[in-house]
Amino acid sequence: MTLRSFLFSILVSCATIAVAQETFRFGTNVNPDGVKFEVDSRGFIVGGKHVLPVMGEIHYARVPEQEWRREIQKMKAGGITIIATYVFWIHHEEEEGIWNWSGNKNLREFVEICKEEGLPVVLRIGPFCHGEVYQGGFPVWLTDKAQKDPQQYKLRTQAPGFMDATRNLYKNIFSQVNGLLWKQGGPIVGVQIENECRGPWSYYMALKDMAVEVGFDTPFYTRTGWPKLNGNEEFGKLLPLYGDYADGFWDRVLTDMPGDYKKAFIMKDTRLSAVIATEALGANQDTKMETKDLSYPYLTCELGGGMMMSYHRRINMSGHEVKPLAICKLGSGSNLPGYYMYHGGTNPYNPKHTMGETQASPVTNYNDVPHMTYDFQTLLGEMGQPNWTAWHESRLLHQFLADWGDKLSQMDVDSLSDHYARRGCFEFFNDYVRILNEGGTSYVTPRDWKLSTVNWLRRAKGSQLSTTIDWATVEPFCQADGILYFIEIEGKKPQVCIDGKVFTPTLNKPFMERGLTFCVLSREKAHTAYKIGNKLYYSDGILYKDGGHLMEETWNILPTKVNYVLTKEHGGLREVKMGSQKVAAQPVESDFEKAATWTISGLNELNENLDLYLEISYRGDVARIYADGQLVEDNFWNGKPMLVRLSDLVGKRIELKILPLGKDYPIYLQKEQKALLDQAPNGILLSLDGIKVIERETEERDF
Repeated sequence: MTLRSFLFSILVSCATIAVAQETFRFGTNVNPDGVKFEVDSRGFIVGGKHVLPVMGEIHYARVPEQEWRREIQKMKAGGITIIATYVFWIHHEEEEGIWNWSGNKNLREFVEICKEEGLPVVLRIGPFCHGEVYQGGFPVWLTDKAQKDPQQYKLRTQAPGFMDATRNLYKNIFSQVNGLLWKQGGPIVGVQIENECRGPWSYYMALKDMAVEVGFDTPFYTRTGWPKLNGNEEFGKLLPLYGDYADGFWDRVLTDMPGDYKKAFIMKDTRLSAVIATEALGANQDTKMETKDLSYPYLTCELGGGMMMSYHRRINMSGHEVKPLAICKLGSGSNLPGYYMYHGGTNPYNPKHTMGETQASPVTNYNDVPHMTYDFQTLLGEMGQPNWTAWHESRLLHQFLADWGDKLSQMDVDSLSDHYARRGCFEFFNDYVRILNEGGTSYVTPRDWKLSTVNWLRRAKGSQLSTTIDWATVEPFCQADGILYFIEIEGKKPQVCIDGKVFTPTLNKPFMERGLTFCVLSREKAHTAYKIGNKLYYSDGILYKDGGHLMEETWNILPTKVNYVLTKEHGGLREVKMGSQKVAAQPVESDFEKAATWTISGLNELNENLDLYLEISYRGDVARIYADGQLVEDNFWNGKPMLVRLSDLVGKRIELKILPLGKDYPIYLQKEQKALLDQAPNGILLSLDGIKVIERETEERDF
């Protein structure tokens, strides 16, 4: 501890509003140590203290088992304090009665790692999950039964056969996590029942009762707050959690930002989104909140951390979208930013059919998504690679919530307009809108923020000094080592008004005023700053803790030449047909007979001890990588390169196949990619622009 931090201990507080708060009682909410995990109308209370957590989704079955711990540790470094994950039925019971909980599907090991890393877990147990997985997670044997005998097996109803199968699913999930519930000293604090379902309510209650009967006794139970239920909800039984997205692959139109996506970027007095799942729920969803729903805490489970691509809609996410989404929800009163997805992944390989959603399947067949990749263009992508813009900007916001979210969670929305909201002593602003106003900004600033300093000098031990930040044009970041850190706002002169006196601080240089030490970091400097313990560390990579070790992860291009030879020219454009849902259908395996084909070699010479990836830059329609004839990675072109694990390729015969993209294909491309297609000779776009070797390097840093 420095002399300065010894002399002064900063106590930061904001005025709170005393209102009646309802406490909800679900399952057992106290663990063996006596720590309660409670829910009231504001949000979560842990150990008697209000918290404002950050939830991030990662799908264990889509991430290699040996990478789980590292990726969870990185999520913690990004500010995630609750892990959410789907349990996909089809991943575990592909054949009726044969269960697989091994390898990447070892749910118990995944939850145990979350426990060891100190992260609570919310399990989304279905039976329907969606998650862009084949048939929404329903196994083929079950959908076959539903088609042959709907009276017994009609999906997502209380048909006897379907409910019996679901009970067996719940029993098997519980058998994997028994001993890991909160009441047992484990991390599982919540369970989501079903997903994106209108009801009826009796169906929801039958599923919840079934989950409780098999053993899921948890502090809370949730459902997605969309779509609106078809009546008869029993209040206080399931917490509705909400969401919003910056854009959607599921839309039926081929234009920029269709429908109401721009409304995701404004402050609003409704928690409901009109843009989620429009292919299934329609484009005119009712967003008027019912009074009883406003009595629940405002929590989200699906803020778009990125967006997947469908074949017909090739969205290209920049990463700038993530922070504005969160700012607008926080400003509107939310007390849980919950990201879907926070971490991407890869679908398990299945030789019988794709494991991604497809129009060619009997059910949940609204869109065609890639067979293998589920990168989601999110904060940590398919291989755990960072989207630096989204990673840094959200991480800094999450650190603000870690230090002052408990206070913010108790503050009402005092005023609100499209671009501005105020909660207590924090003001939220956003005028960024994806594509429509890419030059906009998004930030939170303090106003009338009261701070108290405990003076520990011998002559005045314990005396209080108080001061107020009247306003500032900088963002609060964190408190570390006795210093109150802020971050400059792009395009604004950094100023802080303290007790009526205006300061224009020098960036990255601490200054003292009324017994407090302040420092405003440049945005560039802040992007390298990580608060670990009570100290700031700086890195151009990702800093995270692994037990008692401080680790640094960087991603670097190696000066290694990859040999690739064109062995077959493309055979012309394929006929693009419309799928069952009247949008363009992705190519089938036989279509790749017309693909341009390259043979890739020389990979065996690379150091197998390194964590390496191929970055393939190309232009075209769809690219696929085969290793000894097996599909290991695919990609719908949206202007970004595809990434492939070298470990999937070494020692095998490698082929890269790329289908040409036609000028008149009925697909959506953003303007930058559309311009390349418009300029393509003969209206055909196809090129392999280069292959690079990327190394993920992890080194230990000194504390």
